[in-house]
Amino acid sequence: MLHHLSRRDLLLAGGACAGAVAMPNRALATPVGWSRADQIRKLVRPPVFSDRVFPITDYGAKGDGVALNTQAIARAITACAAAGGGRVLIGPGRFLTGAIHLKSNVELHLEKGATLLFSTDTRDYPVVHTRWEGVDVMGYSPLIYAYRQKNIAITGSGTIDGQASDRFWWSWKGPGWHGSVDHGWREGMPHQREARNRLFQMAEDNVPVAKRVFADGAYLRPPTISPYGCENVLIEGVRILRSPFWHIHPVLCVNVTVRSVAMESHGPNTDGCNPESTRLMLIDKCLFDTGDDCIAVDSGRNNEGRRIGVPAEDIVIQDCTMKEGHGAIVIGSVISGGARNVFAERCEIGSPHLMYAIRFKNNAMRGGLLENFFYRDISVDQVSHAAIQCDFHYEEGANGPYKPVLRNVSIDRLTVRNAPMVADLQGLPVSPIRAVALRECRFDGVSKPSIVRDVDALSLQDVLVNGKMVRTL
Repeated sequence: MLHHLSRRDLLLAGGACAGAVAMPNRALATPVGWSRADQIRKLVRPPVFSDRVFPITDYGAKGDGVALNTQAIARAITACAAAGGGRVLIGPGRFLTGAIHLKSNVELHLEKGATLLFSTDTRDYPVVHTRWEGVDVMGYSPLIYAYRQKNIAITGSGTIDGQASDRFWWSWKGPGWHGSVDHGWREGMPHQREARNRLFQMAEDNVPVAKRVFADGAYLRPPTISPYGCENVLIEGVRILRSPFWHIHPVLCVNVTVRSVAMESHGPNTDGCNPESTRLMLIDKCLFDTGDDCIAVDSGRNNEGRRIGVPAEDIVIQDCTMKEGHGAIVIGSVISGGARNVFAERCEIGSPHLMYAIRFKNNAMRGGLLENFFYRDISVDQVSHAAIQCDFHYEEGANGPYKPVLRNVSIDRLTVRNAPMVADLQGLPVSPIRAVALRECRFDGVSKPSIVRDVDALSLQDVLVNGKMVRTL
């Protein structure tokens, strides 16, 4: 049965549930600043589970890499939930499966040597209510999915293998991909472009989500892990390979921890972690080696983001490693619902294939209020374009009725060993970027002047460029 979620439903993600962590429904009272990050860390708590264990092999699963285990895993999850919760255990072996749907109070645990090998048959991914590039859709199920559940987890030291390659999933991107791997598309092959445009237009026209059915023949790839409207979510320890699309995509969730996860896929749009309209989240000690943005904070595309109107907020990113990708720590571009209070510290960033370290993407068709972004103690080995980018001309560009707003960006002790450009900051004449502060930063290997257009109140304190103190960019 399909449900139309009210904004309150989306914010609360369901009613009380045994073992739930009580989460505040109002904004945090702590003033904006690094003390707020401390409060977020105290509030974000992973769910706790019963010690009951449900091995999937007890429900008929076979780890031979050949037998399809979708139903066996579903039976184990159902039994676990019915018993009041616990751990669904995946032991050593290669377990071929279709989509996995988690239920409240269930921890999916992959032991060392365990691999979830996801099917390359689209019939193994039923149509569900999900979100695709910032727009709600009835599309292929994410590989691991949960809808309005509480207390769910994916943990362990095993591997989640999406099996995407130039032969399946990735070629659906179609023309226009220029990544570091061949995604397999050739002229005459099917691709996503027509369906993508049609879906976005349906959202602009306020077509009900139930009528936005895009599965067979649409070529819209599913993300690997995507809880929708969930509360108390933990993803910890696993390695994710060959993702069809975005690796981890929590949508309209509250209280999310992503810790010590390795995300390694170089195909098109294989973003690492994209928290969308999600509140109270910790991204800790993760490895990102991706084909697109490592972390991209989102809140809905254009009319869809404004209609739902839920910002991404109170997110802490710490002690992560970002390698290949477009941008390392990114806000946008599907950001029409706004974003605020994002903190990042002690991250190691850099690759010849990484374009930007800190990036903001928006335009006059998206709009959205973006405020309060704090970065400190970040080390960048190299980027190919600029260390910092704020772009209000992204994709649809400056011609639109919605003013993007970006204000209060604080960057302390950013050290960049090799970047062609310090900053590419381009606001709009009707909506300049406001209040960007750089303190105790160092940029080396700079060969091009920065671009600074339509920016108000850019301040520099103890900033070195190629060893020389500068007062302006």
